[in-house]
Amino acid sequence: KGLALRVAGLKLVDVIKPSLRRRRDPLCQKNRMALAHELNPAINRGDLSEESAGLTYGELIRDYKPGPDVIWRFGKPNYARVNKMYFQNRTMAHQEGSLEAVVSKIVKNWEVESHHIADIHQWKTMDITKFKAAVNGGCPCNAQYMADVGPYNLLLGETKDYSGSGHTFATSNQVFSSTFPDGFAFECLEVFSGPPNVLFKWRHFGNYSGTFTDKAGKKYKGNGEMFNLIGMCMAKVNEELKIESLDIYYNPEDMIKPLTTSMVDWGNRPMAEEGEDKEANSLAACSANGQGCSVM
Repeated sequence: KGLALRVAGLKLVDVIKPSLRRRRDPLCQKNRMALAHELNPAINRGDLSEESAGLTYGELIRDYKPGPDVIWRFGKPNYARVNKMYFQNRTMAHQEGSLEAVVSKIVKNWEVESHHIADIHQWKTMDITKFKAAVNGGCPCNAQYMADVGPYNLLLGETKDYSGSGHTFATSNQVFSSTFPDGFAFECLEVFSGPPNVLFKWRHFGNYSGTFTDKAGKKYKGNGEMFNLIGMCMAKVNEELKIESLDIYYNPEDMIKPLTTSMVDWGNRPMAEEGEDKEANSLAACSANGQGCSVM
């Protein structure tokens, strides 16, 4: 039998055997943060809507239930637009009860908490006494640090055109909601090992139809094409399937560089700053304007 829809009640022993069956069914599940411009700070309590849960598409992809005292950080999350991106453009759909489906729901619920609940003592998807997160083998951070700086800044850090230290939790969310106004979705592609050390491959995706602002304040209009980012993650979970650690592996430049080069609508390219070498800027635009260039 498939596992129950609600992950919160699962134990480690409930997952291991059922998870070994069919690992590659066509489609997976997790969407990125609810769009910043669709959040209403005045509505800051209550459960997620059926639309945010995915039920309007006939599939429960997110079942997080906040505690009675939870106040949503930016207003109650609205995943409607991101869900549309996910359901229309996902590539994998794993069987209910498979390891991939269980991992997907755990990660989606983790995303709700890490983005939308400021008080780590109200978090339920993580063991905050042990939780650590690291990128590419770097220095791990604890739950409070992630709650302070936000997942975007934690995962991206310092790149050529984006500075995590130059953004707050809120402004980083605004940057990427503006970059991907139709949603920036996430799917689990495949799980390679079961609990307690869960190794999985993931994909982030969304149409670059908005405008990205780099760390110098330059704005780049996207060409509207589908942006894809692939990475790996090792998640350690306990007997209650609470996350104890996340080790994420990917190239942060693969996230930012296409937003300023190969996927830019150069008919709306950024203006050169005062004193900037305009010839160099022109050459950069030319080299990035090849139609054969791909994201990855």
